[in-house]
Amino acid sequence: MTILVTGATGNVGSQIVEHLVKRGADVRALVRDPSKAVFPAGVNVVQGDFLDIDSLRNAMSGVSTLFLLNAVVPDEFTQALVALNVARSAGIERIVYLSVIHADVYVNVPHFAGKFGVERMIEQMDFKATILRPAYFIQNDLMIKDVITGYGVYSMPVGDKGLAMIDVRDIAEIAALELLRREQAAQPLPLNRINLVGPDTLTGTDIATIWSDVLARPISYGGDDTAAFEQNLKQFMPQWMAYDMRMMGERFLTDGMLPEGGDVERLTTLLGRPLRSYRNFATETAAAA
Repeated sequence: MTILVTGATGNVGSQIVEHLVKRGADVRALVRDPSKAVFPAGVNVVQGDFLDIDSLRNAMSGVSTLFLLNAVVPDEFTQALVALNVARSAGIERIVYLSVIHADVYVNVPHFAGKFGVERMIEQMDFKATILRPAYFIQNDLMIKDVITGYGVYSMPVGDKGLAMIDVRDIAEIAALELLRREQAAQPLPLNRINLVGPDTLTGTDIATIWSDVLARPISYGGDDTAAFEQNLKQFMPQWMAYDMRMMGERFLTDGMLPEGGDVERLTTLLGRPLRSYRNFATETAAAA
């Protein structure tokens, strides 16, 4: 009984591998370059790529449970559909897929719409899957850390609806627990969706206030200018991705990323501890600076 983790060298995937190994699972990690992979002892590292069909077939051979994570790339949707088709051919029924919260609401945001299409394939093809729907990753704010600490501005266009931001470490642990639950079940379990949210729903002003408290000096909220946000992102990411992120920011402003009733309590029970808060992240980040 083997669990295959895709995206295994990324921030989420690498932590999932560690959680699974600690819990005694037989883990296989799919990576593009095995020479750069650093995993705990006992992990079976296989080279492959979502668009290299033969390598994907090899990676999935003998696998019982799959963790599917696709990077935000122009052909993300195609990669995910190929992976699911190869998984079906390999006889894999048990899947945990990392989607995104409100995938069915943010319909004009390319990487959200792609993930919703993957969700529909999983459902229509009757995979026995857990679809994890995380809100905004708290750790995404590391890319604006220097702006916060150097210029005194929280520049992410969060708006005033609020985001239920979640810590990547909590996402990884929940994903590992779901993989093990499906792997260890006597029969494949029915499909379910889980919103992954943090303990607090925060506005842009709320987040600036947290940083002000943590840094003991005024931090202001930079406002809701998504056009300027796109231009800033274009300095260090491709234009298509910067535009995708702008579209996401615009939906932050109109819709927010809000939990459903019982989400926080459900995740707290699953983890057996409180969810990590944004304030915890800000405090840790400031201390490490």
